[in-house]
Amino acid sequence: MLLERFYDEDLAQASYFIGCQAKGEAVVVDPRRDIAGYLELAAKHGMSITAVTETHIHADYLSGTRELAAATGAAMYVSGEGGVDWQYGFDAERLMDRDTITLGNITLTARHTPGHTPEHLSFLVTDGAFSPEPGYLLSGDFVFAGDLGRPDLLDEAAGGVDTRFAGARQLFASLQQVFLELPDHVQVHPAHGSGSACGKALGAVPSTTVGYERQYAWWASYLAQDNEEGFVAALLENQPDAHAYFGRMKRQNRDGAAILGPLGTLPELAPEQVNARLADGTSVFVDTREHTQVLSGTVAGALAIPGPGKMATFGGWAFDPERDGRSLVVLARDAKQADEMRDHLIRVGIDRVAGYATTLHGLPAFTPPQVHPLELGSLDYAALVDVRNRNEYNDGHIPGARWLSASQALWKLDQLPRDGAIVTYCQGGTRNAVVASALRAAGYDVVELAGSYAGWQSRMATA
Repeated sequence: MLLERFYDEDLAQASYFIGCQAKGEAVVVDPRRDIAGYLELAAKHGMSITAVTETHIHADYLSGTRELAAATGAAMYVSGEGGVDWQYGFDAERLMDRDTITLGNITLTARHTPGHTPEHLSFLVTDGAFSPEPGYLLSGDFVFAGDLGRPDLLDEAAGGVDTRFAGARQLFASLQQVFLELPDHVQVHPAHGSGSACGKALGAVPSTTVGYERQYAWWASYLAQDNEEGFVAALLENQPDAHAYFGRMKRQNRDGAAILGPLGTLPELAPEQVNARLADGTSVFVDTREHTQVLSGTVAGALAIPGPGKMATFGGWAFDPERDGRSLVVLARDAKQADEMRDHLIRVGIDRVAGYATTLHGLPAFTPPQVHPLELGSLDYAALVDVRNRNEYNDGHIPGARWLSASQALWKLDQLPRDGAIVTYCQGGTRNAVVASALRAAGYDVVELAGSYAGWQSRMATA
């Protein structure tokens, strides 16, 4: 059996390629939309991708299930569990608890493990050439290394009301009835790692075992004592902020992500071509440099989305393709980097990328306004906004600042004053540059606090 993990550092998301060498067939679980890596691996090993499946309706990225099936002819399998409100809106074979996908000597057995979402499946993997018993669990967003999938995303991002409590109890039952019934040696391969917003304390290691989690996970003592109420309280406490674009991901993944087809190389656009696009409103420029460079001078109306490393995450904060029909022009050193940036953006459904530019010269200039921490008291502003995570804000913030997470600001404009300047800050400046550019594009007068919170702390300590 061949088992390969594809890991996206940007979204902390893992997908899995499982192949049977004897039959030359493979299945991909939880694929992303830029599918070239899966096709290359299949070709390298002389395999055909004959099946593609996913553990649940994802919230943090746009699924590549339909994209990969369209490119390979693979059969699609999705969950049929969860009730009528959690059924997929596109044609695919439905999997119920204990249904199987077979590839030569390999069998994937679906186990219904609700809690993170009502329809969630995990897959037990049996390599029949080695053992008649399953040796691996693809746990999706059910069990992570050291943590569990959060049950509150339906409230935070999908319009649910107090579904978190039922979800937490479902997770408790899924652990009791599925996970802890497995032998200790079963290897666990989750869909996310450290940095994902789908849990609060995910480990950085790529895999774990049932026995290790049974013994050492934070939740282990609650299960050992059959303490459901204590488990629910501990699970729901201090979950991270949910990105607002998660709601869009849920809807699009349920209905079926648009199929893009083969992705050609992005064209390089000369300054006059970029200017024409900016002038007629068909495109928005994306400054992909570090925030310190952006603050020294950028393009008028540009979004600051540093890339390519975190471009999916920050792009999802700064641009909503459902409300903004413009295409993007990204700043890149060459076509290879531009295509990499495009790959990150399509993972969160930002599909309209017109091309790339290699220079700012000849484009309308703009220098983002800043205020020095020592001058903040003398500035006439309408609001001081802390765009860090809630727990950062609660641990300490500038007196008089209100909290609005950078990942939610573009969707909560009604919480901001339309008249007067808004001063924004994060911890070091990167997140602030992203949200400040998005708010300016939405028509707000935004002044960035130089050095952000770290700079303010340093200046106040020496003032």
